[in-house]
Amino acid sequence: MAAEEGQVISVHTVESWKEQIQKGNDSKKLIVVDFTASWCGPCRFISPILADIAKKTPQVIFLKVDVDELKSVAEEWSIEAMPTFLFLKEGKEVEKVVGARKEELQIAVTKHATA
Repeated sequence: MAAEEGQVISVHTVESWKEQIQKGNDSKKLIVVDFTASWCGPCRFISPILADIAKKTPQVIFLKVDVDELKSVAEEWSIEAMPTFLFLKEGKEVEKVVGARKEELQIAVTKHATA
């Protein structure tokens, strides 16, 4: 699956996850990961907002991971609540936003995208 700029990429396999993280590391781009679940109401609420932020910040890689589908990835990053937004730079966590908090999410994206 080709990563298009300005969109949220759904990651369905561990291989795909590693590939996307490697891409981010190689390009030194900020990666924002939305850890979500199909049964999570707040996740559905924040999804179009994240898509909108992704359109406005094409220099950032946006990934979406379903915690039930990729349990090992969620466990690796100690994800305990949905939605959790993980901000990664060169493989390291630089920020974490827990909950469907639109303003906090926007501020964090803006801060780290330009840093």
